[in-house]
Amino acid sequence: MQLTVLIDNNTLIDRYFLGEPGVSYLIEEGDKQILFDVGYSDAFAVNARKLKINLLDSDFVVLSHGHLDHTWGLTPLLKLYTEAEIEGLPYRKTTLVAHPQVFNTKSLNGLSEIGSIISSEKLSQHFKLNLTKEPFWLTGKLVFLGEIERSNKFENTEPVGKVSVDKEFKDDFVLDDSALAYKSSHGLLVVTGCSHSGICNIIDYAKKVCNEDRVIDVIGGFHLLDPSPEQLNVTLEYFRNLKPKELHACHCVDLKSKIALSKIANLMEVGVGLSLNYD
Repeated sequence: MQLTVLIDNNTLIDRYFLGEPGVSYLIEEGDKQILFDVGYSDAFAVNARKLKINLLDSDFVVLSHGHLDHTWGLTPLLKLYTEAEIEGLPYRKTTLVAHPQVFNTKSLNGLSEIGSIISSEKLSQHFKLNLTKEPFWLTGKLVFLGEIERSNKFENTEPVGKVSVDKEFKDDFVLDDSALAYKSSHGLLVVTGCSHSGICNIIDYAKKVCNEDRVIDVIGGFHLLDPSPEQLNVTLEYFRNLKPKELHACHCVDLKSKIALSKIANLMEVGVGLSLNYD
């Protein structure tokens, strides 16, 4: 399996890609191509062109959750498909995979919408939708985890604004936050967006779904932005016991947390253009 970073907060030195506070990864596993998140703008598509990646070849678009820095790139993606149809260019019929609440309206600190600005109804005209709380296997080795079990008490303790559910605004604990897990020959690779559901919860659930205790790597946001001392310390102890081969913590991980993680694990740099391979 190969994973290429199309969008991250950072870019790699001497490679002239666009960066933004968001996430988008291109995953190739077997004969399948998976686009995981689409960032905030068209920057992921610009970077894909520079990397000679044809997004029209994607079999799946997977959304980690509904926030703007992971879904607002859907608009330029729809433009890409629409223009391909106008010009008669070949493209695959793509399936969009996400949690059923991923398109619900979300608000925060007076902002009326921090969720997706395209509805599921609109997207259903362009993609086959698979909105599921259950794990869904994209390939024989790569799984969308669905709704994450929240099994510990130190993560996901505060809501992120409000979410509209059944026409009523409620505290948003981001139930739509999910991730991917890949079963390599040496253990699991866990691919996250922001980990609002808790990075330790996500890893525990990935191990359960995949029936595999070994974890070789985790790439993505760990939602460690000014974490409480308790959360950071328990998370560090969790990774100390997990003993992954590497960690690729990025996006929503602050410097203090990265420095702390680097003391207990092999923390690697992440930036647009990075390509990782797993057996």
